[in-house]
Amino acid sequence: MGLTKIQIVSALGAVALVVLVLELVRRRKLSEEYSFVWAVATLLMAVLGFSVPLLKSVTQSLGILYESSLVFAAGILFATVMLLHQSVKLSRLGREQRALVHEVALLRSALEDTQGGPVPHAAGERA
Repeated sequence: MGLTKIQIVSALGAVALVVLVLELVRRRKLSEEYSFVWAVATLLMAVLGFSVPLLKSVTQSLGILYESSLVFAAGILFATVMLLHQSVKLSRLGREQRALVHEVALLRSALEDTQGGPVPHAAGERA
């Protein structure tokens, strides 16, 4: 039994994604936390690509007409969940940044009061 074109494309896509994720982790562009999520997504992509009967049974049980529609819907769902997660993280980081800026301003003001003059803003800047 030979591999179908879709299985070959799935295998190449899964391998390419694994290589990309590992390279991004190695370069410290992607944290290990997210590498696990991408590894699971890659594994699911490979399993569905190589197990055509499983893909067909999941498609039929969900009432979807075409297997490619299931794969497309799963990709959209994954992207939506990742975007929502990133939005939550960005919102939290924005709140933390505002709190830190406020704290630095208060500390700068207190330092200026004790020194009796302006304090430099940047690390190498002199007043």
